[in-house]
Amino acid sequence: MSINEEKVSQIAYLARLQLTKKELEINTNEINNILHLVGQLQEIEAKGVEPMAHPLHMSQRLRDDEIKEIDDSKNLQSIAPKIGNSHYLVPTVID
Repeated sequence: MSINEEKVSQIAYLARLQLTKKELEINTNEINNILHLVGQLQEIEAKGVEPMAHPLHMSQRLRDDEIKEIDDSKNLQSIAPKIGNSHYLVPTVID
């Protein structure tokens, strides 16, 4: 499958792009290269191949969750103008 400069020009018009003749030629070649690659990928026999989320078979190393800071929320909320059930109350902005 390939695409000609006229089609690329139409697509550029719909996308509101102004392409020079040189840009039109370059973009046409690049789109054709992409379409050629897609065609090659479609020829690959992939039946029975399990989809992968990552090309390497490994698990992510995770660290243990550790609390490293003290809960200072009571002290911080003591200086707030208004507080509710462990949260800050702010004036309504939208009526």
